[in-house]
Amino acid sequence: MNKSLHILLSIVLLFAISANSAWGQAKFKAANREYEQLSYMSAIRLYEDVLSDSKLDAAVRKEALKKLAYCYRRIQDTKNAEKAYSDLLKNFPDVESENYLYYAQALASNGKYRDSQKYYSIYGEKQTADVRSKKFTVSYMEMSRFYRDSSSYQVEYLPINSNQADFSPMFYKGGLVFCSARDESGAVKRVYGWNQTPFLDLYFVPDTAQLKSGMVQKAAALGGVIASSSNKTLKSTGDVNKVEEFSRVINTKYHEGPAVFFQGEQKAIFTRNNFNKGKTRESKDGTNKLKLYIADLVKDNWSNIKELPFNSDEYSCGHPALTPDNTKLYFVSDMPGGYGGTDIYVVEYSDGNWGTPVNMGKEINSEGNEMFPFVDPAGNLYFASDGHEGLGGLDMFFAEIKDGVAYRGVNNLGAPLNSPQDDFGIITDATRTSGFFSSNRKSGLSDDNIYSFKRVCRPLTLIVYDAASKQPLENVDVRITVNAESRELRVTGVDGSTSICMEANAEYEFKAIKEGYLMNSVAYSTKSNTAQKTTLELYLEKAPLAVLKGVVKSEVNDQPMAGVQVTLENEKDKTKQTVTTGPDGGYEFQVKPGDDHKLTAEKDKYATNTEKIGKVKSSGEVVQNIQGMYGEGDIFKLKNIYYDYGKFFIRPDAARELEKTLLPLLRKYPAMTIEIRSHTDARSSDNFNMQLSANRARAVVDYLAMRGIDPSRLVSNGYGETELVNECVDGIICDEKQHQENRRTEFRIISVK
Repeated sequence: MNKSLHILLSIVLLFAISANSAWGQAKFKAANREYEQLSYMSAIRLYEDVLSDSKLDAAVRKEALKKLAYCYRRIQDTKNAEKAYSDLLKNFPDVESENYLYYAQALASNGKYRDSQKYYSIYGEKQTADVRSKKFTVSYMEMSRFYRDSSSYQVEYLPINSNQADFSPMFYKGGLVFCSARDESGAVKRVYGWNQTPFLDLYFVPDTAQLKSGMVQKAAALGGVIASSSNKTLKSTGDVNKVEEFSRVINTKYHEGPAVFFQGEQKAIFTRNNFNKGKTRESKDGTNKLKLYIADLVKDNWSNIKELPFNSDEYSCGHPALTPDNTKLYFVSDMPGGYGGTDIYVVEYSDGNWGTPVNMGKEINSEGNEMFPFVDPAGNLYFASDGHEGLGGLDMFFAEIKDGVAYRGVNNLGAPLNSPQDDFGIITDATRTSGFFSSNRKSGLSDDNIYSFKRVCRPLTLIVYDAASKQPLENVDVRITVNAESRELRVTGVDGSTSICMEANAEYEFKAIKEGYLMNSVAYSTKSNTAQKTTLELYLEKAPLAVLKGVVKSEVNDQPMAGVQVTLENEKDKTKQTVTTGPDGGYEFQVKPGDDHKLTAEKDKYATNTEKIGKVKSSGEVVQNIQGMYGEGDIFKLKNIYYDYGKFFIRPDAARELEKTLLPLLRKYPAMTIEIRSHTDARSSDNFNMQLSANRARAVVDYLAMRGIDPSRLVSNGYGETELVNECVDGIICDEKQHQENRRTEFRIISVK
């Protein structure tokens, strides 16, 4: 080769290398622009092109690989996210620590829990302050707790799902309102740059009852497959004809997200991009955040759409959930001062006025993301999280709320409601017997889908036998306690058995009581996956002990009372037994014949009732009902406290009633305070009657005070003729007996402590 030709070829080669490098740099810059604009699908294609260059600079490869993995993470492509993070950590182990967390999360979402555990552990070494690493590392050592409820629920794919995302259902007028990115009608298609899918709108399916009952048959007729807890592949039923757009007023050209409805369904709160009255607003960093809006239903049309006052252009608020009494709104936000990415907040609502949002605290919120809250009819909270231990992605959790606090912690709902993928947006009844939720699990058609679920019975049979003869015992009272709370009373049949449907995550105690036998009990737990028994046996021995049983009743209406703590104390040996009454108000104890006993009944905001029990002379059954539980706010009519017309002095018959009824009560409960309420008949003027009734109430207070009752425990009020008990109003002729019914005195319990 001559010298000039060699020089020419070298120049051509250098030009080609330079052109290729420039091409790669341009692709990389374009990818970064798409990434910064949150157009993750477009960024993925460009980063993949950049990374196909085997001679790519190491620093560029590291950045491109890190951003590619993050893009896959954001569009929820966990398989490709796993691959990209694997390549990143293998080639660049010095990368930022959060990438180890993201890799661990991707592995878990793909069901690779042992590998996930390893990388959670590595992340924990790099970020010791983040407790997620420790929680998930320990959790993945024993996975059975996530599957202990796996046979308790039947999960089914709904035929309303489309080829795009469908999620976050909410009950409305017997149907469901839900979010969907299903294709829109018309020539112009709006596409969201994040994942190249249509913007979300709210849709409505009118009849959940028809949806549930016809689902399996309809899918079968159309060649569809119904999902269960398995990972079967689903075919679309194509049945979306009954789905309609929820509201053209609420739906806009931007995202409309999860919604909730006030009791009465005349008001709604929904999520939307920062777009109102035709204008959009952005944060200082150029992002269009999410906000919460409230709307009124006026003549079947939604109107009066307004922002909630705690929204901000600088952070997002969304995913609303209302308490049953409409006094509290739970929502999700990434406002400053939270614990993680998104937290759950609660805000008070009263007469159209909103309070200040309060973070639900670290019991609910984690270093991860908490979202999609729902409050069931009992006031308890459901939500989704990727920061509490779970099966992968978002899992659904339950927290019993008491005085605004998750007083029993946070519980993972477990499989099959949860899966390795994202599971969220649950709505259900107070006992989680049935409901709906969202998931992008493998058994769905594509993206997020809506599923229904219902609880199926896991039977457990208890058989009670005579310990000596080994024969079944009929008519044995079996009191069932669940998680230390008395739940119900069953009676064994001729075969000595009774059966229940078991709850998940529960501690059971079965207490068997029969006259002439020693009480016996057996415990059973469904808190582990090893609880596989379906039959329990219990043996009763004959004994001379007696059974003391009874019912606790309210004084105001003579009805059985649940939730009363009843304690029996043996006054001889000072031993105590305690039970909490169930809905039937009943309790049972074994007692030693010949010993004196004391019964005490206690309940919050009720006066503690203590009664002496004499010596039980022999074995057998003794019935001792506890009458007279007095609660704050209860109103009692004092019999025979009547007055002569126009007079307010205490008549002798009234004095006898006070001595017999009210004085002993106030002496028995020295901390009780009461209101004396006096009423007149309708004769005479309103002003006269009001003053007369005040004098009558005051006369009762004076009478009680003269007999040793502290006046500070007594309040007197006259109500005149404002609360008549019959029809004897002005202008109606009544006899003296009828008028006297209105001239009465009552007392209301103000406090018991």
